[in-house]
Parts: sequence; C-alpha cells; structure tokens
Amino acid sequence: MDYPNVIAIDGPAASGKTTVANLLAEKWGYLLFDTGVMYRAVTWLALEKGLSTKDEEAVSNLAQQVQIDVAPPSKDDGREYDVLADGMDVTWQIRDPRVDKKVSKVSAYREVRKALTEQQRRIGLQGKVIMVGRDIGTVVLPEADLKIFLDASVEERARRRYEQRIQRGGSADFDLILKSLTKRDHKDSTREIAPLRAAEDAVVINTDDLTVEEVVSRIEAIALKNKD
Repeated sequence: MDYPNVIAIDGPAASGKTTVANLLAEKWGYLLFDTGVMYRAVTWLALEKGLSTKDEEAVSNLAQQVQIDVAPPSKDDGREYDVLADGMDVTWQIRDPRVDKKVSKVSAYREVRKALTEQQRRIGLQGKVIMVGRDIGTVVLPEADLKIFLDASVEERARRRYEQRIQRGGSADFDLILKSLTKRDHKDSTREIAPLRAAEDAVVINTDDLTVEEVVSRIEAIALKNKD
C-alpha cells in the first residue's frame, strides 16, 4: 500500500495517539515519532544537570545546545523507539516520575519550543514517519500530507489511563487522574504558545466509542483515500 509520506496525529493527553500511531507505524514500516519525548529529554537533562526547571533561560539554552534524535527501537525491551540525547540512549530515563511533574512547565517555554520544533521538523521531513503530539498539524509540520486529531471525553481518557496503570500492576486513583487530565487540558488549550487545537484541515476522530483497532482501520481508510 502507498500511504502518505508524513502523517501528523494530534490530540489531548490520553486520547490514544501513541498507541494508535505505534500500531500504524508497525504495519506500514514507518518511524513512530512522539514529539513529546523531546520535551521529556530536555526536562530530564535539566534535572540531571541540577538546573531549576523554573529557570527559563537556562533550560532554553540547554534545549538549543542538545541534539535529540528518535530512531527505530534498537532493543527488545518494550520500547517503541529509541530516544537519544547527543547520542546517549535516554529512552527509559525520560519516563522518570520527576520528569512527569516538570515537563509541562518546560514545554511551555517559548525558546524551548522553538528549538525543539526545528529538531522535530528535521526528523519529520525525512519522511515515512507518523508524528504524534499536540501541535504537529498546526505548528511543527503544517505541510504534513495527512493530519488527524484524535479526541475523547476527559472522563473516557481518565478511565483508559486508570485501567492502563492497574494493568501494569500499579496503583491508581480515578478521581486524581481525572483532575490531572482536566488541568492538563486547560493548560494545553489556553497556553499562549502553540495551544492544543485541531488544524483546519485535520480529520477529527472522536474515539469515545471506538476500539483501538477501529481507530487504526479508520485512519488507514482515510490515508488511502487521501493518497488518491
């Protein structure tokens, strides 16, 4: 099958973007590129270097200096891709709970977003890539061949995240997850720089009543139609 060269999938937190993109990337032989890992990488590096994530200038300078790459998985340890910071494998380090608490603030800094947007474009324009984020179709790659915006109610997204954590053997509090996602939605959609929204030419898919497989099938059909 001949699919679009660059596909952008945007949407709010826990809307299933990465899961869907990963399945599509595996089927098509594309690179899965979750752009959020770049912000995680910068956040982790800042913490490792002892920088305060409240120091916008220092964190921005770090983002401008480090080269972050995303590549197909090199190890069979559950990873969906490799994340490299100046050649160092930080794939799992960036999932540190400390990063979870700080990444939202780091990702809101104007110069950080500017620096990482350039790096995201560098990777995305290589083609055969499915890029996942919150501003791919609107800011990072507005020229993407196909733009998808996955959405779902905040209650449904909280339920999914709750079940995911339970299945992984962890503890979870539904009300806390719901509160966290609601807060994140507000922050992402009202921020001054690259707010979360669907691109005007994006295909919006509400996934409330769809399985992951149904979402994948729908995007495949749209991709093939878009290519014609």
